[in-house]
Amino acid sequence: MASVAHFRNVVLDCPDPHALAAFYAAVGGGTPVAEDDTWVVLQVPGGPRLAFQRAEGHTPPEWPRADHNGQQLHLDFDAGSTWAEMDTAHERVLALGARPLDEEDRSSAPQATRAGRV
Repeated sequence: MASVAHFRNVVLDCPDPHALAAFYAAVGGGTPVAEDDTWVVLQVPGGPRLAFQRAEGHTPPEWPRADHNGQQLHLDFDAGSTWAEMDTAHERVLALGARPLDEEDRSSAPQATRAGRV
């Protein structure tokens, strides 16, 4: 059966689309392209097209809570196949401004961006 539409973007609401797009460009590659102050697009090489949309009053999700302002979505990046590779990637995203959500969980190392995105 033919599809009704084709996938185009993953759109992330955030308070500062330029800053969040720059963060994900540093993590996954690509160059952010601003259409205006409220919308920035990032084509991740070999990956999805991400769009970042300004949302005034945006409240970041509270991970891992589901009862109040739960996680809206998350993006998975493959940071390597060894603990050493994952630890190196972990340190690099922290240097970019991410913050760890669970220091005990090395298997998935959940991070939040500066905008609170998980």
